[in-house]
Amino acid sequence: MVARVLRVLRGTLRAAAAGRRFSTRLARASAMDYQDAIRTLNTLQTNASYLEQVKRERSDPQAQLEAMRGFLERSGLKVEDLDQLNIIHVTGTKGKGSVCAFTERILRNYGLKTGFYSSPHLVQVRERIRINGQPISKELFSKYFWLVYNRLEKTKDPVRASMPAYFRFLTIMAFHVFLQEKVDLAVVEVGIGGAYDCTNIIRAPVVCGVSSLGIDHTSILGDTMEKIAWQKGGIFKPGVPAFTVAQPERPLEVLRDRALERECPLYLCPELDAFEGDPETLELGLAGAHQRSNAALALQLARTWLQRHGCQDLGELKEVLPSAELAGRPVLLAPAFRPTDAMIQGLRDTEWLGRTQVLPHGPVTWYLDGAHTTSSIQACVRWFRQAVLNQDKPHDGSEVRVLLFNATGDRDTAALLKLLLPCHFDYAVFCPNFTDLSMAINVDQQNFNVTLENALTRCLENQRMWTQLLEEKGGQDPWLPVPLRAGGLLQPAPARGTLLLVPPAPRPLNSPALVFPCLAQALRWVAQGRDPHLAAPAATGAHPHPAASSGAVLLREAAAIHVLVTGSLHLVGGVLRLLDPALSQ
Repeated sequence: MVARVLRVLRGTLRAAAAGRRFSTRLARASAMDYQDAIRTLNTLQTNASYLEQVKRERSDPQAQLEAMRGFLERSGLKVEDLDQLNIIHVTGTKGKGSVCAFTERILRNYGLKTGFYSSPHLVQVRERIRINGQPISKELFSKYFWLVYNRLEKTKDPVRASMPAYFRFLTIMAFHVFLQEKVDLAVVEVGIGGAYDCTNIIRAPVVCGVSSLGIDHTSILGDTMEKIAWQKGGIFKPGVPAFTVAQPERPLEVLRDRALERECPLYLCPELDAFEGDPETLELGLAGAHQRSNAALALQLARTWLQRHGCQDLGELKEVLPSAELAGRPVLLAPAFRPTDAMIQGLRDTEWLGRTQVLPHGPVTWYLDGAHTTSSIQACVRWFRQAVLNQDKPHDGSEVRVLLFNATGDRDTAALLKLLLPCHFDYAVFCPNFTDLSMAINVDQQNFNVTLENALTRCLENQRMWTQLLEEKGGQDPWLPVPLRAGGLLQPAPARGTLLLVPPAPRPLNSPALVFPCLAQALRWVAQGRDPHLAAPAATGAHPHPAASSGAVLLREAAAIHVLVTGSLHLVGGVLRLLDPALSQ
């Protein structure tokens, strides 16, 4: 009897071991399939036929939407199919992602199965497509990627662009995921602009939102707030309610006129104070005073969606306010209401990585915010200064503040850096968004549209601009006895095979502005082995800049190091990948 039991146990153990080996092989195969999918997706970043298509469409933006409809149909969907998704469509310059995150979390608290499409991703591409707040699995991503890709491959058109570009492809794929996984609703964040963004093939959303407007993507959207507002108002649809937050007068007039033109009822959201009872204040999962207007807009979007789907638990309306007059015409003011418990909990539980995020790692505290416009940098500065004040002060008072910055695209870097001066950084570090010099290691963060050389040239310009701003400030920075007036050269480091920024000799330099060729090297220098997630900087091949060695001593001895990472969401994503490796799993 005992022998028989032992034989059964041994057989069970062998089967379990075989099952584990099979599961491991499946996991490896799945990971490889995902990597192959991402590598193939990345080829759409530089699709030559797409570049030709863009040239043709530039003079006819409407053609962009027609092309998107064609790609959607070739993938097996019709525009009418998207009506089933009960979409909340959100645009804006600043905070639209946060609005979406708040809105999705509130509605998930009502027991709804939510889809959420956003951009860009921070660490992994699949973050862009979420179900119930979680990025879809690698298996699901691979499944839907190849489904859509193969259908488009089989229906190539020799005359027109055969494949959609990167963002268009992911938008189409997201629609497939949400439809086939049967979500109750989809929160869809606009990519750029609104009127001609590829998400605007959505013809019947449940409700639309416009977050704060600002100047960004000027080469595409225009160089004034009014032109940008016109583009954003392009998502308005006949009979579909839309909400916006407080805006400057002229852009708000443009939004109102666009709403009238498109027969869309547009409402202006009250401030979050109007939703709060005395003395209760709503607790937000996202830090920063600027998140309050995002939360107010999210409350209106969520309540309107629930109302239009027959939900009774909507929160008691407060006093209905009269319409406001704007240039002689009314703007409807949305009534405030007392948020339900589900709404209150949703606002409190919202998470949105890389936005006003604080990561305390021992004596090093990282402050991450992907701000990249003048107004969002202003909000970031207010948040950072307050967050540092809220930290416990070291007994000996020795603190070092470091800025880690990069900016991409056509943004006015000088204007952004000038706004950061009041933070009184001891050092400014500039580096590209690449996590490592061997960029092939992480296919999720490959960007074929930017070369290392171009990215480093931009960093050198930022370094010179920072130094110039400090000079104009009057030499108040104690780390700038000799101004840096010339850039450096990239030279191989001995026995390491990496690149270092070498300042021009023989001028003696002691500037706080340092350039590193990748994030891994920059973060290791900043942390000096004091962050458990980062290796100590290598003893050989140290950064040749004189300020780097003196700064290393200060960083090793400081009781507290405060590091603000800002200027680019892609930069923040690269930093997160290094500081929290679990996000890459």
